[in-house]
Amino acid sequence: MFRSLLACVSLTVFAAVQCLAETPALPSSASMPIPTAPQVDAHAYIVVDYRTGKILAAKEAVARMEPASLTKLMTSYIVFQELAAGKLKLDEQVMVSEHAWRSEGSRTFIELGKPVSVEDLILGMIVQSGNDATIALAERIAGTEETFSQLMNANAKRLGMVGSHFENSSGLPSPQHFTTARDLSLLANAIIREYPQYYKWFSVHEFVHNGIKQQNRNGLLEKDPTVDGLKTGHTDSAGFCLVTSALRDGMRLVSVVMGSGSMKERESASAALLNYGFTFYDTKLIVKGGAVLANSRVWKGQSASVDLGIQDDLYITVPRGEADHIKTATDIQSRLIAPLSLDSNVGTLRVFTANQTLATQPLHPLKNVEAGGWWRRLIDTIKLWFVKG
Repeated sequence: MFRSLLACVSLTVFAAVQCLAETPALPSSASMPIPTAPQVDAHAYIVVDYRTGKILAAKEAVARMEPASLTKLMTSYIVFQELAAGKLKLDEQVMVSEHAWRSEGSRTFIELGKPVSVEDLILGMIVQSGNDATIALAERIAGTEETFSQLMNANAKRLGMVGSHFENSSGLPSPQHFTTARDLSLLANAIIREYPQYYKWFSVHEFVHNGIKQQNRNGLLEKDPTVDGLKTGHTDSAGFCLVTSALRDGMRLVSVVMGSGSMKERESASAALLNYGFTFYDTKLIVKGGAVLANSRVWKGQSASVDLGIQDDLYITVPRGEADHIKTATDIQSRLIAPLSLDSNVGTLRVFTANQTLATQPLHPLKNVEAGGWWRRLIDTIKLWFVKG
């Protein structure tokens, strides 16, 4: 009896151990699949990381859409160009034309024939989304709105906005006035990157002109302290649109929502998409520009060796939890022969995980290496006859 009971217990224990051995380990959080983006009320949307340009979620992102007042982002971009170049001054007084004064749609309530400062016109364009202020700025820069639209399209082409064409500065509907969610994300990134000194205007909650207090129409500025821009848009045909940027713990995301059914829905959609991106992705500085990544022998140069690195900071966006698994390696050309400049491509930096290559960057000398004297060049030429590779 006792032997039979012992045998039964032994078999039970063995079976349990065998079962545990055959059960696969649960995946770590880093290897868990990222859920699909939330369903939101929008005909088109995109969420991108500002530093890396990585698209975290998208729907109909390259479909042609009517931009409405999101057009004013391109107008703002050109105004910022003029300010940065010194061709436009914030305290300059601009005379309001009849064309600007009679503009349809949202207004800043500037007065016909009366001068208004450039800064007030900018605030009217960005905060109140005033078509009158926008057209006044376009006319000040290019003479007419038609000429200004040529500047808009030239800048769109330069920024890689391949799905966009602009016919006016304010966003009033027109058959050949269109853009895409992807293009608007490129434009928003360019504004933040190139003109940080002017980007602050997109987070202004309200301003007063002619005794009239005007509120920013981007309700997320009030609801989310990490949101600091950018622009709203609406027409009956375009629906409700919103380009938003938020900065959380050093990570900046830009979302574009087009064709929502209401102001509330465009804000809810933008908030949901931003939260999705921040929750499931992480952007990390992997290698700092100018940091020494390797040192290599230089032949026929005034210096016998040179430090190597990359020119700009390298950021990578990965699923949250995977940043700790990123590795780097350098592949250097077998023979570096002077002269070498800072732009000389002398190898490759690889950024990878166990499963994939995430990025590659060219390696460059971190200082110029001039050619050596005739004796150094002669000696190294002889030595190279005996160097393999």
